[in-house]
Amino acid sequence: MNVVKAITYRGQLLVDEPMSKHTSWRVGGTADYYYVPADLADLQYYLATLESGTAVNWIGLGSNMLVRDGGIRGVVIAPLNALRRLELNDEGRIYAEAGVTCAKLAKFVKKHGLTGAEFFAGIPGTIGGALAMNAGAFGGETWPLVEAVVMINQQGQLIERSASEFSIGYRSVSQFSGEWFAAAWFRFAAKTSETDSDIRHLLQKRNDSQPIGLPSCGSVFKNPAGQHAARLIEAAGLKGHVLGNASVSTKHANFIISNAQTRAADIEALIGYIRKVVKQQFGVELETEVRILGEQS
Repeated sequence: MNVVKAITYRGQLLVDEPMSKHTSWRVGGTADYYYVPADLADLQYYLATLESGTAVNWIGLGSNMLVRDGGIRGVVIAPLNALRRLELNDEGRIYAEAGVTCAKLAKFVKKHGLTGAEFFAGIPGTIGGALAMNAGAFGGETWPLVEAVVMINQQGQLIERSASEFSIGYRSVSQFSGEWFAAAWFRFAAKTSETDSDIRHLLQKRNDSQPIGLPSCGSVFKNPAGQHAARLIEAAGLKGHVLGNASVSTKHANFIISNAQTRAADIEALIGYIRKVVKQQFGVELETEVRILGEQS
């Protein structure tokens, strides 16, 4: 691994960085460049130094992402532990930068006597990722709580946008070309006495129903309208199914588990096989929730 040192920016730039070190499936080829900014101002400067047309991808906790074995061309931005400002202002709004974890936001909201963020405790990702896909869990979703966001473009400029400027759907958010989520302002309601027990209940429910502790990306497929992807996959007889070195979880059929020998190609092949079988048996076209990035090896 090579670390490129530069005087003009303060973050860490890694060359040919193995993405398997940063994704929850622990698979994937190398990124041409992997940049960990020092803070938001440093990220602004770094983006402005990139050549026009350079491909830019973002990574948070590495969940909900499959990096192919051929790796990622261009730059991967890693804001975790860098874009981490989290504060409550005098107007009662909470400001959270893209690198703040969803679990940390849930705890922060509870600490300040507010409620509505309990479901964030069950999302294994960052605020940046939650904004990009309208992440949700246990009936809660990100965007109903968002008042405004700060976007950053490839020139390093910051643009504030209201929530009304985005078209929001189930696990989908309209994107402005060449812009990424840098931060957001949230509004939460006053806390009730049930809030603490609600968080514990949701986390226990997650631990009881999901393969926590095993390498996965979280839910692989979106739930079709009026149905549950996991139930369709299980009904198709695929719970526990193994293809190559990837397997459908025996605990939750919408999770795919990897092991030390798994390649991204194994996981992508299993995703395709699941979609094919479910379509054949039930006529339902499963849509992936996981992002698939990079090139085939």
